[in-house]
Amino acid sequence: MRLSHLFARIGVFLIAAVACTFAARATVAVVEDVSVMSVQEDLVDGDMSWASVLGDGLQVILEGQAPTEAGRFRAISAAGRVVDASRVIDNMTVADSASIEAPEFAVEILRGDSGISIIGLIPTATDRAALDARVKEIAKGAPVTDLLETADYAIPPHWRDAMTYALRALDQLPRSKISVGSDRVTISAIADSAAQKSSFETALARNVPDGVKRSVRITAPRPVISPYTTRFTIDADGARFAACAVDSPEAEQKIMAAAAAAGFTGRSTCVEALGVPSRTWGNAVALAIKAVADIGGGTVTIADTDVTLVGTEETDQDAFDRVAGVLENALPDVYALTVDLPRKAEATAEGPPTFSATRSPEGAVQLRGRVTDDLSNTTAQNYAAAKFGAANVTMGTRVVADLPQDWNVRVLAGIEALAQLSNGAVTVTPDRITVTGNTGDSKAPAIVTNLLIDKLGPEAEADLDITYVKELDPIAGLPTPEECIANIGNVTDGRKILFDPGSATLTSDSQPVLDDIAEILQRCPDIQMRIAGYTDSQGGEDMNQELSKNRADAVLNALRIRRVSVGTFDSVGYGEADPIADNDTAEGREANRRIAFSLIQTVEDPTTLEEVETTTEPAAADDAATETTE
Repeated sequence: MRLSHLFARIGVFLIAAVACTFAARATVAVVEDVSVMSVQEDLVDGDMSWASVLGDGLQVILEGQAPTEAGRFRAISAAGRVVDASRVIDNMTVADSASIEAPEFAVEILRGDSGISIIGLIPTATDRAALDARVKEIAKGAPVTDLLETADYAIPPHWRDAMTYALRALDQLPRSKISVGSDRVTISAIADSAAQKSSFETALARNVPDGVKRSVRITAPRPVISPYTTRFTIDADGARFAACAVDSPEAEQKIMAAAAAAGFTGRSTCVEALGVPSRTWGNAVALAIKAVADIGGGTVTIADTDVTLVGTEETDQDAFDRVAGVLENALPDVYALTVDLPRKAEATAEGPPTFSATRSPEGAVQLRGRVTDDLSNTTAQNYAAAKFGAANVTMGTRVVADLPQDWNVRVLAGIEALAQLSNGAVTVTPDRITVTGNTGDSKAPAIVTNLLIDKLGPEAEADLDITYVKELDPIAGLPTPEECIANIGNVTDGRKILFDPGSATLTSDSQPVLDDIAEILQRCPDIQMRIAGYTDSQGGEDMNQELSKNRADAVLNALRIRRVSVGTFDSVGYGEADPIADNDTAEGREANRRIAFSLIQTVEDPTTLEEVETTTEPAAADDAATETTE
């Protein structure tokens, strides 16, 4: 009996143990499923679907390939927020960084009065020392803030060309922002004047590397014109502007439409400038131009708010009065109209008093005609000396009494007008100033008109025949890089750059040739030029190469001493390569010993350079036949 009870109790305990075991396993399975599901959902919500979750009892195992080490850490942290961090097992891998796509290299450069700031990402292979030295050189002592970072990836094909062009632009533009990409340079800059803006744009257009796109936007403050002037004339020579100022493109359109209706067929020469006296300027000028056409010819001058309408000696009086009345009533309120209808004057035996000033193409200036007294004569001479240089002025004037009251002012105004011409003549009479000649400034007619109005008033009569000559323009007249190389070929035709035998020392006979080359290059800013040295085939190849390089360097230094900007020049030595004659003869060896000047042009492969050489290369010295045989 007692044994049966004992076995019963043992059975109950065994059943209970088995039940507990199954219950514990079921609980662990439930906890495992819930943990795995919760962690997986949290990873998906965190954009980490690349990670997979496995359960092993109460442990959570993370598997998969993380894109970065940071991504792997994020996944572990996310799992640790759902379950106890001690239960998280990391079986993840990290993607090989070498397979990650290269970043986009880019640099932003800012330059202003306070210094230069440069920020961005550049290749690790960049020569930082050379880059830092170049930026500091451009800064000219101003502070440089360098926030550049590096990344160890391959250098894009056009990166070096883009950076070189950007640094050259930075050197030219004192107030600028330059953005550099792998194949693009974007430039924004501010110029001090329209002339400087044109100069910057011309310089930046030279030698743009192939394969590098560029975007250039240079702004210049609009000039201030005072008095704000437009003058329009219709005569036997046709309809024309002597000066034209506008405050907006809309005003220019109105004025040019009125001028076209009056018979003007040329292109607009209007200057957009500050200083307009009224927002109705365009309407007022258009009405005034129409009035000149309606009276059949004459001149109208609008200086600030003063409108002066002048007819011709042939203008009908009734028609003139009618048109003047219509114009006076149509003009906006702020404008005041003055009219003048000249009539033929009786001829006098002596003719009107005259003063003339002429300027030759060589710069010689002669003053002739009448002046009121000795003081006025000295004043005219000193004024001309200040404008043209005392050594260039010759006086041929005489003192005459009873000249008009404003004669001295008219004489000085004529001298100042002549200063706007490269060569020409000015004639002053009591009722008219005539200015004829050539200029290298396309705005010279407007400048002369404005100064005559400023000195003599808006009713002043002036005849202007000023011709713009591109060759006299200091900007437009600059030769192209190809013309520079051709000019060097012209001055070296039949002449040689000579060296002492076996050395890179220039002889005294070479100095005139180098002087002529330097004079050409001083008018060729920013030209990318290569100076190459060559030898004959006598002597060792390495020695020839070294000698040719030293000779090219000597020519480069000689040009630097002559104040030629050589920052964009390259000197190389090719030794006995590329012979142009037979090295088996003395004449051929002499021809092969030479210095060559050529343009450097970057092609699609940045490691390849194309040279455009002159056909008249200067040669080495006649007596240097054994220069490389020592």
